[in-house]
Amino acid sequence: MTYDFDLIVIGAGSGGVRCARIAAGHGAKVAIIEKQHWGGTCVNIGCVPKKLMMFASTFGDLIEDSHGYGWDTKKGQHHWQQLIEAKDKEINRLNEIYVSMLQKAGVTIFRGAASFKDAHTINIAQSVLSEPDMQGKLNITAKYIVIATGSSPSLLDIEGKEHAIVSDQAFYLKERPQRISIVGSGYIGIEFAGIFAGLGSEVDLVYRQSVPLRGFDQDMRQALYDAIDVRANITQHTGTSPVKIVKDGNAYQLHLDNGEVLSTDCVFFATGRHPNIEGLALDRAGVGISEKKQIIVNDEFVTSVPNIYAIGDVIDKINLTPVAIAQGHALADRLFAGKTRKSAYDMTPKAVFFYPPLASVGLSEEEAAEKGEVEVYISQFTSMKYVFTERKIKTYIKMIVDKASQHVVGLHMLGDDAPEIMQGFAVAIAAGLTKSDFDQTIGIHPSSAEELVTLRQVTRISQKQ
Repeated sequence: MTYDFDLIVIGAGSGGVRCARIAAGHGAKVAIIEKQHWGGTCVNIGCVPKKLMMFASTFGDLIEDSHGYGWDTKKGQHHWQQLIEAKDKEINRLNEIYVSMLQKAGVTIFRGAASFKDAHTINIAQSVLSEPDMQGKLNITAKYIVIATGSSPSLLDIEGKEHAIVSDQAFYLKERPQRISIVGSGYIGIEFAGIFAGLGSEVDLVYRQSVPLRGFDQDMRQALYDAIDVRANITQHTGTSPVKIVKDGNAYQLHLDNGEVLSTDCVFFATGRHPNIEGLALDRAGVGISEKKQIIVNDEFVTSVPNIYAIGDVIDKINLTPVAIAQGHALADRLFAGKTRKSAYDMTPKAVFFYPPLASVGLSEEEAAEKGEVEVYISQFTSMKYVFTERKIKTYIKMIVDKASQHVVGLHMLGDDAPEIMQGFAVAIAAGLTKSDFDQTIGIHPSSAEELVTLRQVTRISQKQ
């Protein structure tokens, strides 16, 4: 059968764009379809604008910190709308870069909503095409199809949920709420709590667990809890969940299951995400999904239909942008270059951009102990930067070493520049370096990072209980 394209990619997020560009670079005839955001969630309504806003939230505290170093600086008023306008301008610039990259790679661009007609045919609603000879073509075919449509934030199903916002709306608020109640303690909840608090809002952070960041190392979760607890403008409400939202004039009442009622100007749900599969008509192609509405794939990202693949947040893997990029690259290499591209998915580094930020690579102590006896090294100290300041920001470092092999299997840090530091050390962890490799490495002095190569005293031995 003759197809219009060798590959159709549905979704122009980071993973989809990488897959399309690499495939085109290998000589494939490629089309990509996007209905809204070139660059996907991360570039438009996710990690990129969120980190820009995180930077904005830190400058007020830095001004206060400067007083200890002799600066006669004064903290002014933050202008929310100016920040949002600057953010929008940068996002528009990045959108144009993504489109330009695809065009330069020779990828045919379709703007519209995609749905399957069958396993090789995609219908595009409201299509706008980059090539004149394709104008008006609403059905296109390909030998291979990749689904890379990402995910969207979910609303809690409680009374009054229509009064809440999710992260998508948070990036476009006309005004910064003076009081905001954030529900959830994952990446998004923690990071936005820091952003709004740093910009001057009073934040109520509500979550079911006793400490934030479910799934992270327990000591690091406790260290982050402590860091949030001393952060100005944030009140943690742990072990509780919302039951309803009641509008109260221009404000809202958030009722919790412990009987507490929070008065707030904005309720923000940061309570998970769901795959963007609605409207794709996957059943027409026979693509199987799980009970959680995630597309089921094998280790090579093949769905239940041999010529259809899925990558990124629509599958049940690690839902992080760099992982989606790695998946897209590996898939394009395999399909069109016959190459195997490996990634250390089990050693994927991750970061939470609070202030101070948390970064992690490898196993938690709890995960490592399940596999065998481990040595745990811990160091906690006040960073040199805060010696003269009123704020005493703690740095917390934890290393997990497999006792038998002496391989460093987990490394975790809460403190200034933790994500930047951890990216470099992630190479060492993925390469399987041992504790002695770390010990023989000369540190950079004075720095917080040198602590990672000067840990000498075992804090405890841990093993499966």
